[in-house]
This record gives sequence, structure tokens and C-alpha cells, in this order.
Amino acid sequence: MTTLYGIKNCDTVKKARQWLDSESVTYQFHDYRQDGLNEEQLSAWCEQLGWETLLNKRSTTWRQIDDAEKADLDGDKAIKLMLATPSLIKRPLLISGDKALVGFNANSYQDFFNE
Repeated sequence: MTTLYGIKNCDTVKKARQWLDSESVTYQFHDYRQDGLNEEQLSAWCEQLGWETLLNKRSTTWRQIDDAEKADLDGDKAIKLMLATPSLIKRPLLISGDKALVGFNANSYQDFFNE
């Protein structure tokens, strides 16, 4: 089963969903905000992809976080921040079996499904 994780109103997520639909890829959409996330799931993604890859430090949300919370950032602290504020997770996150891909690029998606 292929699952696309993200936030419904994110423009990049919309592009990814349009691509998946146009390519007739069957997938489930999981909205971080509406459907939630658990620590076990997020920890597994961080182990697979690296928390540095998943944490969106270029987001508006990141800039709004207190500097004290950003200090001495490590994997555990990053996971806690992402669980408390799911919009800190880079999106979209595409999961299919044991494969994962962060962000959207049509060529990367094509390669992802052709491997």
C-alpha cells in the first residue's frame, strides 16, 4: 500500500496528489493534522531517512519556534517538536513498502515507482 503523508492545503502536496492521480497510482492520503501521527511511526521514518531530512528548518513554523527549543537539537528533541507541531515535517512524504521519499519532483516519483 502506498501512502502519501502531508497537509491537505500544502501546494506541494497538491502537486504530488495530482501526479499520483494522473499516473493512476492507488494511494491513501494521510493528513498529519487531521489524522495525527504517533511517536513510533515518526521515529521509524527518522531512522530510515534521518531526522535532519524530515525536519523542515526552512518553514515559517520553524522560524516561529523559540530559540531555546531549537538549541542543542538532536533526534529525540526533533521528534518531540515534530509530534507537537506536525507542520515542521517536510512534505509530502511518500511511503510504499520499505521505500520512502520526501518532497515532490515528478522525475523522482517516476523513478520511485519504476524501481
